[in-house]
Amino acid sequence: MSGLLKRRIVRSDNGAFAEIEDEIAVERRLRVSVNGKETLSLYCTPLMVRELVVGMFMSEGIITGGWCSERMSIEYAEDVLVDIPAEGEASTEGAVITSGCIGGITFPKRLSLKKIDDNFSVKSEELKELFRKFQNASELYKKTGCMHSAALSDGSDIICLAEDIGRHNAVDKVIGYAILEQIPFAGKIMLASGRLSSEIVSKCARWGIPMVASRTSATSLALSLAEQSGVTVVGFIRADRFNVYTHGHRIV
Repeated sequence: MSGLLKRRIVRSDNGAFAEIEDEIAVERRLRVSVNGKETLSLYCTPLMVRELVVGMFMSEGIITGGWCSERMSIEYAEDVLVDIPAEGEASTEGAVITSGCIGGITFPKRLSLKKIDDNFSVKSEELKELFRKFQNASELYKKTGCMHSAALSDGSDIICLAEDIGRHNAVDKVIGYAILEQIPFAGKIMLASGRLSSEIVSKCARWGIPMVASRTSATSLALSLAEQSGVTVVGFIRADRFNVYTHGHRIV
């Protein structure tokens, strides 16, 4: 399934009207079942669906017990239907609709963060260049203007990039990709296009990602979590500047 579709629209330009073909971001409802019982639903861009489900369910600990992502079934219909065969039970108790667009979901009662303590660092010029690559690689955003992006980097190159109408979804897709490909999170940077809320920072902290960087800013609770968990938060990255909010020792 594609992440965009073409639609005829009317564009006004300097008072002149013209009918043109425009590219529109696809939005679908994702309905996830565990052992045939619907567990949760959300809206997303129907790309990297397996990665999205793995990233979300593993980050939030929704299933108690063993389950295998390879046995997950995905059906692309009017809604995207996912079913996960699992040995354990699924629980969404304490689910909270987050501050994210398209209704992100998090489970604060399960939050347990360990302090990240490593020797990872990146040069400031390399970070700005890396973010430039990240923005240039966001193809769906450039075509539709309404996508969020996230990427995982080792500090020199982009390992994985995901786009979605929801910023939480994009981060979950990247995390899910790394889990499926067995890519370690230590010594990595999470690059994000949207604001850094507490949910985004906590996802990075849970997996031991030492740095998260965005073109926008961070919230007060996000910075409090980052201070506690040892995550370096960088915001407002531009061609010539950026802000370091927490644990600045990782920026050389």
